[in-house]
Amino acid sequence: MTSDLPIGIGAIHCLLPEDRAKVVDLPEFELLGHEEQEFTRQSGVDTVSVFEDAATTDLAARAIAGLGPVDPDVLMLVGPRSPEVLLGSDSGAVEHQAGLKKAFSFTVDGLGCAGSSVAWSLAADLLKADPSRESVVIAHASRPTGADRIRFPVTVIGDGAYAMEMVRGGRPVLRAHRHETDGSFHDLFRVDYKQAPWYEWREECDSADRYRFELAMHSQKRLARLVREVLADAGAELPQVSATIMQNVTASAYGFYETLLGTPIHPVCGTHLSELGHLGAMDVVLNLDALLRSGELSEGDLVLVLNNSPVAAWAVTLWEV
Repeated sequence: MTSDLPIGIGAIHCLLPEDRAKVVDLPEFELLGHEEQEFTRQSGVDTVSVFEDAATTDLAARAIAGLGPVDPDVLMLVGPRSPEVLLGSDSGAVEHQAGLKKAFSFTVDGLGCAGSSVAWSLAADLLKADPSRESVVIAHASRPTGADRIRFPVTVIGDGAYAMEMVRGGRPVLRAHRHETDGSFHDLFRVDYKQAPWYEWREECDSADRYRFELAMHSQKRLARLVREVLADAGAELPQVSATIMQNVTASAYGFYETLLGTPIHPVCGTHLSELGHLGAMDVVLNLDALLRSGELSEGDLVLVLNNSPVAAWAVTLWEV
């Protein structure tokens, strides 16, 4: 295959459990205060997807198997909320369990939900940098940290995993991409895992107001500018975009970004949020895959993907179908 072909998606496989749990029936729901319960009820999440006792490495390896026979040059594991082992290698475990023979594996971490968007950009860069590379596989699995799924004041966590292959000549084509971080928010959320067993791990938010207001204002400015820059990079304008998707955090977020950008967020996002909950870095891949399979798009259509995370990472990608 020639090295001057544009970089795009070769395949996507999303792994989801059959089981769903109603959010109001989660064990921690009754232990929440009034404000936390109201947030949960208004989040837009009705049920969450649940895998029983599954390691994130196992789920990611199963998602790779769902791609069919693959032998990538590089495996990028988008970091889960908590690693399966300390000092060991989750990416190495996935590489081994998936039976990959030649892949160099590593983890893209510290970016939260935005990790998948950064990973596909990095995959394109790796393929462009070395003509001998033929493919890069990206994988991720979503599981809660500890036992609780309700992350006040952020969202409600569901389970799932995905794998996607980036290749030359794939479709859709990655037309343009930009990402940024702000390290001043690095400790806004934390889990004190050293002082308690995993089933007692609780996510702590340093300041709910800082998340809701200060980080929200940063996100508003950053994403609006990144969208303008990405469209300019591709020589496109917003009215030419056929669909805009983003990650699934809360229902109110869709209205916020629709007002900000002046364009609707595709309904597939709200559907997945309601049925599955927030799947972390998997959200944008699941939404993109569902949109591509829906039959709504034609060759040449443009899809804008927004992604951001509570660790203050932002990413915007423009794909051409």
